[in-house]
Amino acid sequence: MPAPQCASCNKARAALRRPRSGQALCGACFCAAFEAEVLHTVVAGRLLPPGAVVAVGASGGKDSTVLAHVLRELAPRLDISLHLVAVDEGIGGYRDAALAAVRRQAARWELPLTVVAYADLFGGWTMDAVARSTAGSGRSRSCCTFCGVLRRRALEEGARLVGATHVVTGHNADDMAETVLMNFLRGDAGRLARGGGLGSPGEGGALPRCRPLQLASQKEVVLYAHFRRLDYFSEECVYAPEAFRGHARDLLKMLEAARPSAVLDLVHSAERLALAPAARPPPPGACSRCGALASRTLCQACALLDGLNRGRPRLAIGKGRRGLDEEGPPREPQPSRPPTSQSVPDF
Repeated sequence: MPAPQCASCNKARAALRRPRSGQALCGACFCAAFEAEVLHTVVAGRLLPPGAVVAVGASGGKDSTVLAHVLRELAPRLDISLHLVAVDEGIGGYRDAALAAVRRQAARWELPLTVVAYADLFGGWTMDAVARSTAGSGRSRSCCTFCGVLRRRALEEGARLVGATHVVTGHNADDMAETVLMNFLRGDAGRLARGGGLGSPGEGGALPRCRPLQLASQKEVVLYAHFRRLDYFSEECVYAPEAFRGHARDLLKMLEAARPSAVLDLVHSAERLALAPAARPPPPGACSRCGALASRTLCQACALLDGLNRGRPRLAIGKGRRGLDEEGPPREPQPSRPPTSQSVPDF
């Protein structure tokens, strides 16, 4: 059976049916519709004001690649300037290939690129060193906790380095739905309360952050990359299989199979969530060490690094944070291992 005509232009043959609406579109019309929807998200949400200098978190993966490409297309209409900021987490081997993809993108799109490294920002600690440190304590599955917190801090530092006024990341609807599920399963009311909306306004001196792809499904992000023939790095991080997020992802796939709207329903539920007064987290203050926004004496990044330097990485994870005030000898980060071929986590 021949493919139907595109429902938008009525000229070309349809190349796909949109996963949510079922609308049959050709590749060109789908990409135009995708870009228009991202534009509406940015404008309706007042995410990026005219004149903004935007740091795009660039990992080389599909999400950040699609985000950078779409914002580059929309930049003249939004009156914004873009600067790619990549983070080298120090996971041996694969990072070189991912950074090579980011450099190709920067050269092809004529966008400035800045790379910041964990080792330079965090006293020599790399993710490989963190993984070795946590493995002996039975916390090898916490690597993604460390990496997520430190990558967020590194991206903030990189954005400040280039003079950015806003930070954007490539989280899509599936990513956000997984995060909502994870926080429900953990009973983390504080993160659930902060998880709504399309970003954060920049409290406590932090740069405003937003997620322009938050309402776009992962399937459509992949389709956009396919039709635009974008060059991206697609291997999975070596530490990802141990992450709790994988269980949330499997559960989300089952929910979506039974109810196709489950992903966006979860995203919107976080926006409308209201906690009882007794369950609301206290207003954040400033970290006593670095001045960043913090709900305790130390922000999460400083707390994690403090535990690593004491040789007690569990201190900053969950209930282990009760021991942060205990004395302990500092510990030197372990030297990086020789590189191996692996993948890079996506923003």
